[in-house]
Amino acid sequence: MDFFSEAMRRDPYPVYDQMRSTSPVLHEPRSDFWMIFDYEGVKRALNDHDAFSSRASPGSSGKPLEWLVFFDPPRHTKLRAIIMQAFTPRVVASLEPRIRELSRQLLDQSIERGEMDLATDYAVPLPLMVIAEMIGIPIEDRSLFKRWSDAILNLSDAVSGGEEASRAGAEFRPVKAEMNVYLTGLLAERRATPKDDLLTRLAEAEVDGERLTQEEILGFFQLLLVAGNETTTNLINNAILCFIENPDQLARLSAAPDRLPSAIEEVLRYRSPLQVVFRMTKRDVEAHGQVIPAGKLVLTMIGSANRDPVQFHDAGRFDITREANPHVAFGHGIHFCLGAALSRLEARIALSDLLERMKGFELASDQPWEPRKAFHVHGPTRLPIRFEPGKRAAALA
Repeated sequence: MDFFSEAMRRDPYPVYDQMRSTSPVLHEPRSDFWMIFDYEGVKRALNDHDAFSSRASPGSSGKPLEWLVFFDPPRHTKLRAIIMQAFTPRVVASLEPRIRELSRQLLDQSIERGEMDLATDYAVPLPLMVIAEMIGIPIEDRSLFKRWSDAILNLSDAVSGGEEASRAGAEFRPVKAEMNVYLTGLLAERRATPKDDLLTRLAEAEVDGERLTQEEILGFFQLLLVAGNETTTNLINNAILCFIENPDQLARLSAAPDRLPSAIEEVLRYRSPLQVVFRMTKRDVEAHGQVIPAGKLVLTMIGSANRDPVQFHDAGRFDITREANPHVAFGHGIHFCLGAALSRLEARIALSDLLERMKGFELASDQPWEPRKAFHVHGPTRLPIRFEPGKRAAALA
């Protein structure tokens, strides 16, 4: 089976079901990596730092990216403490009015047509605009963000090795250099004239007298670009796909809009925006009767874990009223996603706006949707939809 094919990435769940029941730990001999499919196995790999290292990522030269998520304690502990001084719940909550404004502006551009490409017209630009404003850079530079984010995401191709890995690395190196030059200029501006933005707070935050280096800020900048934009984009798109495929659940939500937070959690479980997290074995690890040797790349299959029937009742059913929903869509343990609150906030605003202003939406194409390029994420590159237009934002105010 080809785990990287478009058909598999569009609907990996039947294969996940098969793997969990027959081969919950699987060795892929061509690229020599291992895959873990069951909930408990994935959760262990995410949290057992004695056995599984986070110093594992498809890099541009076989080396892990210098991102917070790819560090182990104690370095991870200190870096996260510094970053959390800048990326606080108060900072995230303060963005809500501006996110609502940006959402309405984007929808106003296409709402009266009765059709749109939900991905390119809305779900992609909204998180990019939010991240741009949060960092404190001109919103018109979001086209740069998109190009940089795509190049970083393409590094996932390095997992399979060969020409794909070489191509992804060659594309990433000049992008990293370009980002570093751009960031150097911004940091110089902030140090000369501090502002009330995330970049200023990152430059000023410290723990035990230690501040982030420019390399560390660049790493967080790259992580924020990818995680802060790709996760939310896919969450919004996947939610609309779930509602189109499950009109009974959309009707339940329409009858009780206060169920939206629960619906978002079910989308995160049922169609996890991030399907895979990378780990590296620090020693030989026994799991399900097999031994994963030390020093091997491990793909923890989050998308499969969140459909494990051992953990979730009727796991293959999309149910917005699901009460026990301990999904691992944002990871688990010390690496639980710092941006989870921001992604949930953006999704809540986006979906409430979309459901209020678009009635009777449906897919506008009979063609299977094209998966987003990076194999470790899940969602459509484009999502043409038709709908009955609602009111413009001015009429809602």
